[in-house]
Amino acid sequence: MTGTDPDLWLGVDLGTQGVRAVAVTSDGRPAGSGSSPLTGHRRGVRHEQDPAQWWRAVCSAVGQALAGDADPRRVRAVAVDATSGTLTLTDRHGRCVTPGLMYDDGRATVEAELVNALGEQQWAKAGYRRMQRSWGLPKLRWLLDRYPHAVADGWRLAHQSDVINRRLVGHEVPTDTSNALKTGADAATVTWPEQVFAALGIPAGVLPGLVTPGTVIGEVCAGAAAECGLVPGVPVVAGMTDGCAAQLGSGATAVGSWNSVLGTTLVLKGVTEDLLHDPSGVVYSHRSPSGNWLPGGASSTGAGLVAREFAGADLDRLADEAAPLLPTGLLRYPLVSPGERFPFVAPDATAFGSREPAGRAEDFAALMQGVAYVERLCFDYLDLLGAPTGGAVVLTGGAARNPVWNQLRADVLRRPVHLPRHAQPALGMAVLAASACGQPGGLDRAAAAMVRSDLVLEPRSSHRSAHDEGYTRFLGLLVQRGWLPGSVAAHAREGTAP
Repeated sequence: MTGTDPDLWLGVDLGTQGVRAVAVTSDGRPAGSGSSPLTGHRRGVRHEQDPAQWWRAVCSAVGQALAGDADPRRVRAVAVDATSGTLTLTDRHGRCVTPGLMYDDGRATVEAELVNALGEQQWAKAGYRRMQRSWGLPKLRWLLDRYPHAVADGWRLAHQSDVINRRLVGHEVPTDTSNALKTGADAATVTWPEQVFAALGIPAGVLPGLVTPGTVIGEVCAGAAAECGLVPGVPVVAGMTDGCAAQLGSGATAVGSWNSVLGTTLVLKGVTEDLLHDPSGVVYSHRSPSGNWLPGGASSTGAGLVAREFAGADLDRLADEAAPLLPTGLLRYPLVSPGERFPFVAPDATAFGSREPAGRAEDFAALMQGVAYVERLCFDYLDLLGAPTGGAVVLTGGAARNPVWNQLRADVLRRPVHLPRHAQPALGMAVLAASACGQPGGLDRAAAAMVRSDLVLEPRSSHRSAHDEGYTRFLGLLVQRGWLPGSVAAHAREGTAP
């Protein structure tokens, strides 16, 4: 190590299936990376993980990232993200004493009804109107009901990232308002809603303190350093949810910019100056470390159907065969699982096609086109709510490796789309760590310096009228089924006018 060696910023991403860590320089050059798998247990609507494996996987991934050229002495700060709404309870010593209830665990149905009945005004103020049964607060109430001695024994709520942050610093830590949003935290005031929690029978002693993402919450202790390969004294920065981390890692941090993540499902997140209120409860907003708001939503459509319907196929060849068929008159609503959440709420929604496909290539073309039409409807819905939607659109997620699909999405959206080089949630946490601990200019400048763009795709005007006509038909099919409100469809049709 010499005086000219660049600083490193360490980002850690706790996903559903594994942990990933990256060490990145201030100008975005990767210096090291590592990963370690996680396993879960699903039974019906229940989805649990053993929290003990979280720390072991983090130590393994960080150790790999800091091997080789990534000298641990160059790490200037670390930040951790985690799956949204995943939580457990810990004892007085910070040890996890319940299973980790994962982000999509749906057992707290009765508790969600109680939470929504008693907190209706607070959730409307927060902009999302209602909590879902998989959110953190219903699951916290469920845990307290199942462990009645928890309060007397001094047990406390811990989100997935809190578990890791406590192990890193060696003492009790506050939670961040991003991970705590679905547990009821008021991101605007950085407080817990005391009256609602009192009505729910949740005592203040169960709750950790609250800080905004990007706050330094401690330093890596000697014990954690020995286990994971870091140097003692490295600042630990309060992180965000994995979805917000992915947005930072895409570089979409300026007001009006959007990150569209197409993986198993479609997730859209953007940046607004003011809190966006959605009377339908479809869109909810996190608070950005910069002080702006990060509205977004998650659809149940996405690329998850590709693995299910085209298992074993040569997807590159299939995409090439589908390309000449686009736009296709076959309209599909490609739901990965029953029920839709965004850009409308329809619990009874099911996948459909307007007719039988002429062949495998047309079926694949219709799947890609259907997701692109849903993506356009998401933007139209956000525009209806008053969100600024005219900024850059950044495409990330596994499906962004498909060039045919990327071009199709640009054509359908009728706007350029940007493809970053190394976008991932762990990079987003490295960006956050840098913006909090030394990178001048705040979050936007850190993101601009550390996230590099690979490609910009322009929409093809030759496909515009055909897609406008297909999109209009698509809206009609959704309205006929009673899923899409007529007012939303009418607004979306205005965008197809010459």
